[in-house]
Amino acid sequence: MRRELLEQAAELARRAEPFAFVTVVARKGPVSAQAGDAAIVTRDGALHGWIGGACTQPTVVAEVEKALADGRPRLVALDPDPAAAPRPGVSVFPMTCHSGGSVEILIQPVLPAPRLLVLGISPTARALARLAKAMGYTVYAVDPAADAAAFPSADVISTRPDGLPTAKPAAPVFAVVATQGQWDEEAVLTALAHEPDYLGVVASPKRFAEMRDLLAQKAPQATLARIKSPAGLDLGGRLPEEIALSILAEIVKEHRAAVALTDPVPGATAASEAGFTPAERAGGHGGVRRSTPPVTEAASEARDAVCGMSVRVAGAQYHAERQGREFFFCGAGCRERFLAAPERYLTVGAKP
Repeated sequence: MRRELLEQAAELARRAEPFAFVTVVARKGPVSAQAGDAAIVTRDGALHGWIGGACTQPTVVAEVEKALADGRPRLVALDPDPAAAPRPGVSVFPMTCHSGGSVEILIQPVLPAPRLLVLGISPTARALARLAKAMGYTVYAVDPAADAAAFPSADVISTRPDGLPTAKPAAPVFAVVATQGQWDEEAVLTALAHEPDYLGVVASPKRFAEMRDLLAQKAPQATLARIKSPAGLDLGGRLPEEIALSILAEIVKEHRAAVALTDPVPGATAASEAGFTPAERAGGHGGVRRSTPPVTEAASEARDAVCGMSVRVAGAQYHAERQGREFFFCGAGCRERFLAAPERYLTVGAKP
């Protein structure tokens, strides 16, 4: 891998920006990419490096977007015959270049560490900061009396409730209020300002009921209803470390359940999603595609009328207009084929 890619990756990681390494792991010529060619794809879809030309990059960038959303690596193959010899764990897409070659590319998402806000300086708060850091979280400790002696492993320590930026980071944000009678209501409001994916409060049911009554004047009931209190799974723990463990267990459970919702539908294949029936896939690219909705939700993508690939509409380089409709293409080759015989493709792939 080229040194400049590693340096760029280090800088992106330092800024807590998600990106993906994409590496060519196999190829069958003739294709321009070679095994070992690599690139970085950032969250905005910019590709730095080389993994092949216009026939490869749109598919890879689209798959990177999915990988950054669910955090899972992917092995994708671009093949002239996407139905040939399917293998478990490989998503196969049509190769639209006319060279006849194929390529396999590994996509490895690199996501910033999840952020945990620990509000309070109680023994449970300090134990939580220690355990979370050991699990790879970026730990923010907030309390008027917080210092490095109380939170030696914290990444950021603030003595002011408003001392942390509230901009939503790319990573998940979790928050735990363990102030235990010191500045409870203010701590909950501070946590809510960060829009956490999880908010737990360490308090007895009676105390939390009092807190909710006071907070109801400043926060919507629907927001308060999402607060977990008492925080943590019921593991029967009593010591601060045991309580901290139960809270982190609940955070992991909540987070993994949310990620599971993004799992692909079992049995779905990249080729079928590209708009080919099994018979059409067996016949290669010369067959007629079945009619499918050409534009996805919010008109963010359109289907290439020639090859069936999904094309990002925003900033698309290759497009054409016919009969008052706009068509988008993955590359120059598909656009040229369309322009040579547009009547073959006017029923599919158009953006109204």
